[in-house]
Amino acid sequence: LVLLGLVAFSECVVKIPLRRVKTMRKTLSGKNMPNNFLKEHAYRLSQISFRGSNLTIHPLRNIRDVFYMGNITIGTPPQEFLVVFDTGSSDLWVPSDFCTSPACSKHVRFRHLQSSTFRLTNKTFSIEYGSGTMEGIVAHDTVRIGDLVSTDQPFGLSVAEYGFEGRRFDGVLGLNYPNISFSKAIPIFDKLKNEGAISEPVFAFYLSKDEQEGSVVMFGGVDHRYYKGELNWVPLIQAGDWSVHVDRITMKGEVIGCSDGCTAMVDTGSSHIQGPGRLIDNIHKLIGAMPRGSKYYVSCSAVNILPSIIFTINGVNYPVPARAYILKDFTGNCYTTFKEKRVRISTDFWILGEVFLRLYFSVFDRGNDRI
Repeated sequence: LVLLGLVAFSECVVKIPLRRVKTMRKTLSGKNMPNNFLKEHAYRLSQISFRGSNLTIHPLRNIRDVFYMGNITIGTPPQEFLVVFDTGSSDLWVPSDFCTSPACSKHVRFRHLQSSTFRLTNKTFSIEYGSGTMEGIVAHDTVRIGDLVSTDQPFGLSVAEYGFEGRRFDGVLGLNYPNISFSKAIPIFDKLKNEGAISEPVFAFYLSKDEQEGSVVMFGGVDHRYYKGELNWVPLIQAGDWSVHVDRITMKGEVIGCSDGCTAMVDTGSSHIQGPGRLIDNIHKLIGAMPRGSKYYVSCSAVNILPSIIFTINGVNYPVPARAYILKDFTGNCYTTFKEKRVRISTDFWILGEVFLRLYFSVFDRGNDRI
């Protein structure tokens, strides 16, 4: 089973390999690299492209096995940053020299005085994420994602950050629709699309699992070697947000969520499957999970006996097996990846994050407003 519909393969596809970075508290190992070249150049691929194939590779690092991130550059000469490619937001931002927050001191900061193409504005904005908040100012400069180049690209420079101290990524590259941009600046994907830099207005994600390398985000088309089976198109609820209608959520044939249908955002920037508190609590009861701190734990042996939880989307079942929704922490204990989504409105709203997307190759089609 694969989420999304068939997309014609384009000869102008830019692929950015994403690298899952293990938990900081785990011992790093170099296993599961795709080939010797990646082993030898794991952190030096950001400027490498393969001539004749229109393929550009960037290693992505992840923190706590929950984020998929890749390198971009900003400025002239280029300054490199590690960012989350996030379908849940629309703004691109990185830390700045103006920022004095502790989080900024732990990350790469943009040195605006060192870029000959930098231009500052007087526009300010702020964004609140599930994991933290940032306050920033809008600037313009040359941004590169592999071989894709956007000159005079508006982006954010953080002047204050809260909650990002423990995150290994420097900033965020939003891939959602422009109408939800907090900075009101044109997102980089829209600018590249409008300028004809990409042949098709689509991008796609392959997210590796079990700490393997090889994750990619691709722009301008789909490389069909990254999935098996059919792609199934799912129309968006409305243009302007990567949210789809979920028919129901079931376990062992019983409906455990979305009994009357619900909305789910497909979010590459979220690590979990999130939903309303009462329904998440019910799932935890059904699988025998017990709270400890901020997580819910189960016996690791339960992975072999717990049933799949099935999301039915546009008439197609997408099972999430226990091996996908239960992970091990650094102590070797097993916890669930279901999390309460706190929303101000009383609605049956879910987020399908990387737990779901590790199972199903996903294509985001801006031209036809579908996934």
